[in-house]
Amino acid sequence: MKTTILDKFRLPSNDLLRDLVYRRLWTSILISSFGAQVTMLALPLTAAVLLHASPTQMGLLVFMETLPFVLLSLPSGVLLDRIRKLPVYIIGESTISVAVASVPLAAWLGWLSMGWLYFVGFIIGMVNTTAGSAAQIVLTQIVPRNRLVEAHAKNALATSGSEIAGPAAAGALIKLLGAPLALLADAILLLTSATILRGIDVKEVRPVREDAHFWRDLKAGIRFVRSKPLLLTLAATVGGWQLCYNAALVVQILFATRVLGLSEQAVGFCYMGMGLGSILASVFGNRISRRLGPGPCLVTGIAVCGTGWFTLAIAPASALGVFAFAFMLMCFSTGGVLIFINFLALRQAVTPEPLLGRMTSTMRWLILIPAGPGALIGGWMGEHIGLRYSLGFAGLSAVLLAAVAWRNPVIRATTVLPQIEKHEELLGA
Repeated sequence: MKTTILDKFRLPSNDLLRDLVYRRLWTSILISSFGAQVTMLALPLTAAVLLHASPTQMGLLVFMETLPFVLLSLPSGVLLDRIRKLPVYIIGESTISVAVASVPLAAWLGWLSMGWLYFVGFIIGMVNTTAGSAAQIVLTQIVPRNRLVEAHAKNALATSGSEIAGPAAAGALIKLLGAPLALLADAILLLTSATILRGIDVKEVRPVREDAHFWRDLKAGIRFVRSKPLLLTLAATVGGWQLCYNAALVVQILFATRVLGLSEQAVGFCYMGMGLGSILASVFGNRISRRLGPGPCLVTGIAVCGTGWFTLAIAPASALGVFAFAFMLMCFSTGGVLIFINFLALRQAVTPEPLLGRMTSTMRWLILIPAGPGALIGGWMGEHIGLRYSLGFAGLSAVLLAAVAWRNPVIRATTVLPQIEKHEELLGA
C-alpha cells in the first residue's frame, strides 16, 4: 500500500492521544501552560521592574508560593483520598485565574505592593497544594500505570509547545500592556482550561468508610512513604534539587534585567529556550528513561540543570551572557522534564490507588520543605554577596547532588518501573 504524506503525521493506533478522555486532559494542560508562561514572566517582572524588589524580597515572593506546601500538603492528602479529584482540579484552575486577575485590579486601584504579590503567591501555592496533587492523581485514573512515563512525557510535550511560543508572546504582551495587565491573559486561559476539564468523564467511586479518622489516615500515608526506601530516596534527591532550583529562581530575572540589561520582551525571547529544552526532553525522555532506567535518567536531569546554572554564573555581561541565559533556561527545562517524568511515574507506580492522595501530598511536602530555605538562601546571597553567587551555589550544589545520587544503590538499581507488591494491592488504608 502506498504511503501518503498524511500517513506520516497520523498517530499510531496505540498512541495515548487517540484516547478521547486523555486528549481532553492533554488539551487542557496545553492551554493552561500558555497562561502559565504569562504568570511566570509577569509576576516576577512586576516585582523586579515595577516595584523595584530587592533580591531578598524576590526570595520572599518565592518562599510565599512554597509555604502552603509545607503547611497544607499532609492534610490535603487525607482530604483527597476521601473525595473526587477532578472537581478539586477544576476549582483550583478557576481560583488561580481569580488570584492573578487581582494583580491588574490592584494596580488600577493603586493598591499594588509587594505585600499584595506575597498574598497572590500564597494563594497560588495554596491552590497548587491541593489541585496540583489532584491533577497528578486524575492522570492515574485515565492512563494505565505501565504507560505513566509515556503520559508524563506527552504532558511535558504539551507544556513545551507553550514554552516555545508562550514566552515571546508573553514578553510582547507585557511590553504592550505592562506586566500587571498581561496577567489577565492567564486568567482567561485558566478559565478555558477549567471549562475543558469539566467535559472529562472520569469514573471514580470513593467508598464511604465509617471508620475513617483524620489523624490515623494522615499517619497511614506517612507510614507508607516511610516504608518504601525508593520513595524516601526520591524525596531526598528531588528535595535537594528543589533547594538548588529555588536558589537560582529568585535571582534569574534580576540577573537578566539588571546585569545583562535585558528588556521585558528580550527576557521573553530568551525564555523560548525553555520550550526548546522541554521539547527535546519530552520527545526523547521516554527513550532515555527506557535506555538508562528511570532512576539514572532522573539523576542525569539534575546534572543538566546544575550545568546550566553554573554556566550562567560565570558568563560575562555581554551578548555571550545573553546566550548563556537562554542556555541556562534550556538546561533547566531539559533537566526538569527528565527529573519529573521519572519521579512522578516511579512514585505512582508503587502506590495502591487508595493511598495515592496521601502519598502524593506526603511526597510533595517532603520535596518542597527545602524549597523555601533555598529561596531565602538565594535571595540573601544575591543581595549581600552578588547575584552570580546565588547561581553558582545552585549550579555546584546540583552537580554535587547528582554525583551523590548516582552512587546511591536504590537509584542506580531502578532501571524499570516497579510494581505494587501483591500484599498491597488490596490495601484499603
